[in-house]
Amino acid sequence: MAPRARRTARWDVQVEELQRQQLEWLLRKAAHTETGRKYGFDDLLASADTAARFVESLPAVEYDDIRPLAMRMVDGEKDVLWPGRCRRFAQSSGTSGGKSKFVPITDDCLRHNHYPGTSDVVAHYLKMNPRSRLFSGKSLILGGSFANELNLKQGVKVGDLSATLIDRMPKLADMVRVPEKRIALMEDWSEKLPALSQAAAGENITNISGVPSWFLTVIKEVCRIKGASRISDVWPDLEVFFHGGIDFRPYRKEYEALTDPAKMHFMETYNASEGFFAFQNDFADHSMLLILDGKVFYEFEPLGGGRPLAAWEVEQGKTYELMISSSNGLWRYRLGDTVTVTCTSPVKIRIAGRTRSFINAFGEEVMEDNANRAIEAACDATGASIANYTAGPYYAHDNRRGHHQWLIEWIEKPQSMAAFADVLDKTLQSVNSDYQAKRAHGIFLDPPEIITAQPGLFDRWLASAGNRKLGGQRKIPRLNNNRALLDRLLSINK
Repeated sequence: MAPRARRTARWDVQVEELQRQQLEWLLRKAAHTETGRKYGFDDLLASADTAARFVESLPAVEYDDIRPLAMRMVDGEKDVLWPGRCRRFAQSSGTSGGKSKFVPITDDCLRHNHYPGTSDVVAHYLKMNPRSRLFSGKSLILGGSFANELNLKQGVKVGDLSATLIDRMPKLADMVRVPEKRIALMEDWSEKLPALSQAAAGENITNISGVPSWFLTVIKEVCRIKGASRISDVWPDLEVFFHGGIDFRPYRKEYEALTDPAKMHFMETYNASEGFFAFQNDFADHSMLLILDGKVFYEFEPLGGGRPLAAWEVEQGKTYELMISSSNGLWRYRLGDTVTVTCTSPVKIRIAGRTRSFINAFGEEVMEDNANRAIEAACDATGASIANYTAGPYYAHDNRRGHHQWLIEWIEKPQSMAAFADVLDKTLQSVNSDYQAKRAHGIFLDPPEIITAQPGLFDRWLASAGNRKLGGQRKIPRLNNNRALLDRLLSINK
């Protein structure tokens, strides 16, 4: 058995041993940082049950709790959250204050987590597809840039995680990737999209990596350039899409129509700014294998509260909020993601949604996973496909009951808008008993309202928030518990 296969085989039977090893390595490495001294990491390591003492001693945090520490690191301070000076930070949006997050991307995180995670994905793909000719062509990786609004210290770079991964990519890997770094790291997407599409159109691409919604735009531009109806006509050796960032289900039908079904595979990854956590290891099973030895210690907090569980304590079928401690100096950090455990040996998960991406304006508790399943069912039933969507509450007034408004940008409009809305509504009722109760007999909640977005609406909104938001790593909030985003989008849609 190859060394990598032996290593990942341990994930099946040594969940507790591996996770305790990760935590002890993290605490030992960071013992003499400001955080390590504050919480007595040396003492935790000397205790009888380091994991239990760790959870008792450190508070669970969100980004805003550690923002001052992170910004000190951006300003050049060393030994704050992680030993040494960090020179790269992943910028993303989504905090409660509406400000950007600046997540440390340490050398240890790259060395022990992000790059090994990528290698694990490729290794497992080759195991699942032994007839693969992945290396007969090149990879097209859709990434972001280092554009940001900060005045940075010399040598410090802030931008999308993907920009750092591309910028620091080993030379050998860089030789089999397109486009060249000059194009890949362009800031302005109005220039970047045609440039990378032109660069990729003439290459033999065998694999693509990126966010499904953004990659669809690139694929269609390449098809336009080449006068092709399917991307497989341009890249006949294309065989796999390594995707992540958003739920793939609403986009699967469109990708299947653009690629060769006899050759094409789709493989989901959980590679966030904060770390590479999991990946799909079975084409027939859309859940993902948790990476247990990537210098990340996981905690799973039951929804509604309760004692956070370690990876070896989780229950199959339960949904949890995921917390991590990792080699980028995030300690008991709430990612904002909820995951459903589908297997415990090895630990496999599916992303259920975001902790803040839901609609509960009427007590219906609709989660992102519910929404994606309903969108998928409605598209399948009506022949529709979508580019993007978001939804939020419409509060009762003018003799109208409360309901949900769905703002949808179509790739292919449904054969019947009324049928689409009906399937969407019925699917939500079938997967969410709270929504079903509120919809019963139309007493509390009216049927959903579908609003068609103008082509490019969501791109225009991202650009209006600053051009740095327009890019391959930016995601549209799917569900909103208030009308702030929906009203903004509707005003642009006029």
